[in-house]
Formats: sequence, structure tokens, C-alpha cells
Amino acid sequence: MGRTTWALVTGASSGLGKEYVHQLAQSGHNIVLVARDTKRLTTLAAELVATYGVETEVLPADLHDPDQVARVSQRLEDSSRPIGVLVNNAGYGIAGNLAHSDPAEERNHLAIHVSAPLALTKAALPGMLERGAGRIVLVSSVAGYLARGTYSANKAWGLSLARSLNATYRSRGVHVSAVAPGFTKTEFHQRMNMDVSPFPSIMWLRADYVVAKSLAAVEAGKAVVIPSFRYRALVAIAAVLPHRVHQMGA
Repeated sequence: MGRTTWALVTGASSGLGKEYVHQLAQSGHNIVLVARDTKRLTTLAAELVATYGVETEVLPADLHDPDQVARVSQRLEDSSRPIGVLVNNAGYGIAGNLAHSDPAEERNHLAIHVSAPLALTKAALPGMLERGAGRIVLVSSVAGYLARGTYSANKAWGLSLARSLNATYRSRGVHVSAVAPGFTKTEFHQRMNMDVSPFPSIMWLRADYVVAKSLAAVEAGKAVVIPSFRYRALVAIAAVLPHRVHQMGA
């Protein structure tokens, strides 16, 4: 990916977000780091400056909170230090099914995967279109191709939005791409307290691989990328299976 002055990454303090930050900084981007944990962000910012010689900004925000989303949106709208790359990465999974899940937890889940990325993407687009250049990444999941509860539904939204926006704005220099990885070696599943022992090692992707494929795809103007052949095959098989089969193990 060619140099753009500033990139903003949500969920930047860990997992895929941290990997996006490193790869973007390595390619010469200055970085705005967005997450809830100020201490981790500050440590990471210092590491980026020391390693890559880029500028950084630490912008702590809880993206469940509309007022804090608005603060991040203001930074995206700042034309004096334009954001050329937005990575909507923040997210997590929740356990259980809709009949028995906690309503507040479901609202927060929807906010982090849908409401916040929508607001931030909307804030970034006008400036990018005016400049005739911009890249927006939505971190989705192969779960978006499955019928497995609200996590799948939320991730399917990102796939659909990326396809629509990329078709609308690519000719004007703004590429929008969703990445749909499968199991990836990050803190994601540990935070869910999910037992991942039944899943063989062949099913696990490296974070650096997922991010590299994602950044290459958005630069190439691809609306959706599924890293690795095995997950592309899984998605193809899932498309022809009855939805009740998707529920196995849920």
C-alpha cells in the first residue's frame, strides 16, 4: 500500500488491530490509535515511533458510547491532518443465543460491530471523496456467511456494506474492503472464554497473514477478501448447506 499521511485503526491495542497498526506504520503511515485501554495504546505508540519513525496519536474511546464515537468521528473529519486509511477493527464475540442472551450485551454487540463502524465510515467518506483517495477496511468474518446468531448477522452487515460502498466509490478513488478471516491467532477467543481445543491447527491463521491479505485487497479495490483457500472452500460449502446445519455445535 502506498504512503498515506494518516491511518486510524480501532481496536488498535491488541489482536488484528495491533497487527494493522504495525503493518501500516511499516509502510510509512502515521497512526491514530483508538481503543479503550489508554496504557496499552501509549505503550504501543512509543513502540511505533521508536521502530518506524512515524507520528502517532493516542485517542482512547469506548465505541459502545455514541459520544465517544463522535469524538473519533471528529478526528476523521479533520481536514488539516486528513485520514487516508480507516480500519474498522474493534469487535468481539458473545456466547449464547438470542432467546437467552442479555439485552444490554446484545445492544453493545450491535454497537461495536455495526453502529460505530457506520458512524466512522460516514465521517471518513466525505473528506476521502473530496481528496479523490481513501481506503476503508471493515473487519468481518467467515461467520458473516453463516447463519449462527447475532455475531454472524453483525458480520454479514460489514460484508454487504463493503460491497455496496466499493461499487459506489471505487471509481472516485475510495476503496472499501471487508476482510473475512476464520480462526485467527489473537486474544479474541480467550476473551470469550471459548474452548478452542477441538479445532485443529490447520484451521488457524496468523494475524500478520490476515492483515497483509486485507491491505493488499483494499489497495487492489477488492470489495471482500477471504484469506486462505480452506476458508474460501468452507464458505462455498456452507452456501449450499441447509441453515440448520450451520447451527451444529452452537
